Amino acid sequence: MIISELSGKTYHVIIYGCQMNKHDGERIAGMLDSLGATRVDTIEESDIVIFVTCCVREAADVRLMGQAASLKNVPLREGAPVTKRIVAIGGCIGQRDGDKLVDTLPHIDVVFGTFNLSSLPRLLEQTILTGEPMVEVLDSADEFPTSLPSQREHSWAAWLPISIGCNNFCTYCIVPHVRGREKSRPMEDVLADARAYVADGVKEITLLGQNVNSYGRDLYGEPRFAELLRQVSATGIERIRFATSHPKDLNDEVIQAFAELPNLMPALHLPVQSGSNAILKKMNRKYTREHYLDIVRKLREVRPDIALSTDIIVGFPGETEEDFQQTYDLVREVGYHQVFTFIYSPREGTPAAKMILEDDTPREVIQERFQRLVDLVQEGAFAANQPEAGKVVPVLVEGSSRRDETMLTGRSPKNLTVHAHIPEGSDIDELKGTFVDVKINKAKTWYLAGEVL
Repeated sequence: MIISELSGKTYHVIIYGCQMNKHDGERIAGMLDSLGATRVDTIEESDIVIFVTCCVREAADVRLMGQAASLKNVPLREGAPVTKRIVAIGGCIGQRDGDKLVDTLPHIDVVFGTFNLSSLPRLLEQTILTGEPMVEVLDSADEFPTSLPSQREHSWAAWLPISIGCNNFCTYCIVPHVRGREKSRPMEDVLADARAYVADGVKEITLLGQNVNSYGRDLYGEPRFAELLRQVSATGIERIRFATSHPKDLNDEVIQAFAELPNLMPALHLPVQSGSNAILKKMNRKYTREHYLDIVRKLREVRPDIALSTDIIVGFPGETEEDFQQTYDLVREVGYHQVFTFIYSPREGTPAAKMILEDDTPREVIQERFQRLVDLVQEGAFAANQPEAGKVVPVLVEGSSRRDETMLTGRSPKNLTVHAHIPEGSDIDELKGTFVDVKINKAKTWYLAGEVL
């Protein structure tokens, strides 16, 4: 019998970025747990720290470098079975930078990429045995990470990847360069996973892909995402969500699914990035403002209560005040429940990084526009939530509130955070992963509050 060098070690996973990274974090936990390691909640308790990184925006790079560098000053726990804390960096920054990370941060022990998640245990074992840094970054993968063991964060919810990679090549985005070209999983494999999750008691499945709407184009010659939604719905899962959607591929068949499938939740993240056709063209988004607003109209025709969220970049190279005003007006017109706002940051290797050299817009102007948009977003989110007051909504309980242990927290069908007092005599651990009906008494900007019926 082979005893793993990881047996008896503790590990802590730090995840930046998208849901795909969260799913990768669950696969890392599954692999290490199967080899006898134990996951812990803090760096101080850990023998091994693993970063699953994102390089879509500059802030994530800065956070990683700062946090990884600071690990040199965190002492090992008493009785630790290692002489130094093992630090591993994976995900998109690992894929992009490879050996450069070890040069920049000499105390890093392992670097792995997005295509060789399965290599992590071996690389950790080798660095423990030899004391030498291990770097392995592949250009492609022969299998999906779904083939690896998983340790889900919640027993009642599951990420279910349906594709990896992206073919869109938006001019600001590094994802196609670090996640590769789009590759769909066979539908029967996705459905087998979905059925297994239902049998295991999962209540909510989130289908994942860099662009879920184009699912199946590489396998079947045309997108078959609407068909996949219908098939997953038929498994009996109680809630279905998906992320992320690209507007150019959101067809009428997928829109109609919101009317036909009762377990497809009335919530959609639909990144617009800009409300200006000139900027959308520079971004290579391949749709217009008018097309986007037509999608919104169709969605609200079939599902009037749908909650929409989006991403917006402020300060893209060449953005004028008129361009920004068109974005501002679009946000006001759509009435989003949530908007993720970002100031453009150049990503090396993307076409937009070269455009920034031609843009002389002062930073303070971009910051002022950003703040105007943030103020509007907050006003819009508050207004969008007001119709929830007085309603009774089914809430999937996630646990107790971090700020008040007498309150439970969970998610409504619209993916809104809901707080309510834990009913007298109830055990929060028994409520986790169950549905409770909550009468909404207050609708705030970022959450709803009420009482359990």
